[in-house]
Amino acid sequence: MADTGTALGAPAERREGRDKVTGSARYAAEQTDPGRVHAWPVIAGIARGTVRTVDAGAALALPGVLAVLTHENAPRLAPADDPTLFVLQDPRVPHHGWFVALVVGETLEAARAGAAAVRVEYDVEEHDITLTDDHPGAYTPEDANGGFPARREQGDPESAFAASEIRVDAHYRVPPLHNHPMEPHAATARWDDGRLVVHDSSQGATTVRATLASLFALSEDDVTVISEHVGGGFGSKGTPRPHVVLAVMAARETGRPVTVALPRRFLPAIVGHRAPTLHRLRLGATADGTLTSSLHEVTTHTSRVKEFVEQAAVPSRIMYAAPHRLSSHRVVALDVPSPSWMRAPGEAPGMYVLESAMDELAVAAGLDPVELRITNEPDTEPDSGKPFSSRHLVECLREGARRFDWAARDPRPRSRSEGPLLVGTGVASATYPVMASPAQAEAHARPDGGFVVRINATDIGTGARTVLAQVAADALGVPLDRVHAEVGNSDLPSAPLAGGSSGTASWGWAVHEACTRLASTLAEHPGPLPDAGLRTHADTAGTADADSPYSRHAFGAHFAEVTVDTVTGEVRVRRLLGVYAAGRILNARTARSQFIGAMTMGLGMALTEGSTLDAASGDFVESDLASYHVPVHADVPDIEAHWIDEDDPHLNPMGSKGIGEIGIVGTAAAIGNAVHHATGVRHRELPLTPDRVLAEAADGAAGQGAAGSTGTAGPW
Repeated sequence: MADTGTALGAPAERREGRDKVTGSARYAAEQTDPGRVHAWPVIAGIARGTVRTVDAGAALALPGVLAVLTHENAPRLAPADDPTLFVLQDPRVPHHGWFVALVVGETLEAARAGAAAVRVEYDVEEHDITLTDDHPGAYTPEDANGGFPARREQGDPESAFAASEIRVDAHYRVPPLHNHPMEPHAATARWDDGRLVVHDSSQGATTVRATLASLFALSEDDVTVISEHVGGGFGSKGTPRPHVVLAVMAARETGRPVTVALPRRFLPAIVGHRAPTLHRLRLGATADGTLTSSLHEVTTHTSRVKEFVEQAAVPSRIMYAAPHRLSSHRVVALDVPSPSWMRAPGEAPGMYVLESAMDELAVAAGLDPVELRITNEPDTEPDSGKPFSSRHLVECLREGARRFDWAARDPRPRSRSEGPLLVGTGVASATYPVMASPAQAEAHARPDGGFVVRINATDIGTGARTVLAQVAADALGVPLDRVHAEVGNSDLPSAPLAGGSSGTASWGWAVHEACTRLASTLAEHPGPLPDAGLRTHADTAGTADADSPYSRHAFGAHFAEVTVDTVTGEVRVRRLLGVYAAGRILNARTARSQFIGAMTMGLGMALTEGSTLDAASGDFVESDLASYHVPVHADVPDIEAHWIDEDDPHLNPMGSKGIGEIGIVGTAAAIGNAVHHATGVRHRELPLTPDRVLAEAADGAAGQGAAGSTGTAGPW
């Protein structure tokens, strides 16, 4: 059926959905270039040292093995702005999992067998991979990620805290977390008469092109990077990764197209991880719950290769009014893989801690957790003093409480049980900044009445093609089925990466502007269009990145109901509800999918996902999906996402806010708070696995007293 409306905001189906489910959508590792071969990396088995020798003889003797690249014979790279990409250039080993060789074979099996046959000897040095609050190497960086000042202080927070009637002083720990997209990182590279063509699983082909041109001393005009279909990224594909550099190296060395597809067990050490964060959060308040002081101090780790500081204390600068405030970051450089972006960097761990502490404050003050948050609603952004462009957190909390039937909740811990199961509910707020970057777009009116918009956006499974076509149809005033969107190729007009919940805002701004100009051009054009049609171009540099007098954020409220098995310690989530204020929703179907997907990821953060570094080897112990447990459908039996209508004229032409990340931000805290309500035991370290729940319940049982006891079995 033809679509007769512009459909901006409507639940339009993803245009590439059929291609994906039928297998006709080709991903980076599925290219079929004539003569294509495969490459398999060899990773370092030590945590720190240098490569003494690489013996490739046995590998080269295997049938089908074409080449073995090492630091001694790999193509030389120009100096890299990102040192994690400076692979096979010298013998140093900065962490376990660093690439020390690359084997190229006629088949994937030959390359893998060759890699297993390579023998590497090392000069091993002592290493340190253990993060502690009092590590002697901890320092205050100049900035945390995103250019946020590492430390902010207002008033006299220490004195105000000491004088507060009610105080919460708690330590929290969030472990290393890993991106595990459905499609592991992969690239296929080929050289055509000096021109480089790369298919890469990336969240931003424009940046990959610029990086490869710099590393291999090429003009950007001689590089094409295609990221037409990408099977998820969650931040780990937001910047170029070493696999694409290796693929280009091998293609140059062999003169053949080469595919490098990283096995999943390599991902934790190679493509970034959410760094562990150690938090101390202190909240001081008056008897009625009004905050007087907030102190959020974070210690995290980075690698010795590249500084990356998880900005986990930054959300505390935004959320609640308190006249005396401190937020600070310290970082320790260790012999660990380089941390990097992961969905809602900073906000996900920082808001878990802040919203857990707010729940602790509500319990200490004898106040309803929803009402406590509303009591501390600020009039302006607490850190900068800027007015909010829009802030409807209170409405989200009220609407969520209504939908969740919060009023029927008995606030006493352990007040509800079903046999051996304790039942509890919890709430948490969420926030995520509104961001946009300059982009370019082209709009084309064809003589046949169709329209094409072209922009190097990346669809990482979010439905970007569809939403951008909706933005174009709305600006042109034509039915959606007359608009086609071309994305995912660096030869298209330049655009920023899909990250920071800024993709649609950035790309849509340029598409809207190009289509608005095209509509004006068409209105002034008499008669039929020329054979080539009409084209317009837009570049939002200077507007999308202009300073705003407003503090621009999306907000939300999360509610959770859990059961805790007093015999096994297993926590199960029965219900998750998210209510969001995220500007104008551009596609109801894809938006709901984004919210629910992020909430599910937040559930994993709360209950199943967590990683540990082995002190002896320096390697992540949980390096595959058999040991690093991500949630599945059965883990979320009832999950709902809703939003309120929000008209914010201070954002972009569409009035939209990013929605890809806010869904994860408050979920873990809501679940953790629900577990406390169920059991009366406060857990301050994630994930809440059965062994941890049982152990902490046993440790805390004596101090909890018998109030509210249900008489169930187990350590409670």
